Amino acid sequence: MTGTVRVLVHCRAPEEGGEDAVMSAYHAISERLAGTPGLLGNQLMRSVLAPGEFTVISEWAGMTEFLAWEQGPDHRDATAPLRPYQDHSRGRSFGVYEVVGAH
Repeated sequence: MTGTVRVLVHCRAPEEGGEDAVMSAYHAISERLAGTPGLLGNQLMRSVLAPGEFTVISEWAGMTEFLAWEQGPDHRDATAPLRPYQDHSRGRSFGVYEVVGAH
């Protein structure tokens, strides 16, 4: 059990501006979050099966570090550029997962 946490945020590219808008928002957020305590890194994944669907995966040292950032004063402003593209079609646009096994 590693204790690291991965946060997945599901996004959908808009009709206007397309995938470039999502990628631009992702890069803006990533630059702003560089050096955030506990953030080990993040990736932007584009679906090869569903055009326009993206998932941002961020990896955190642990739940404590993630919650400290999420509940802190910078969370909402830092993630604002990607918020218009969040995909709520699944009910929730995000998931938080603790790594409990790895090989």
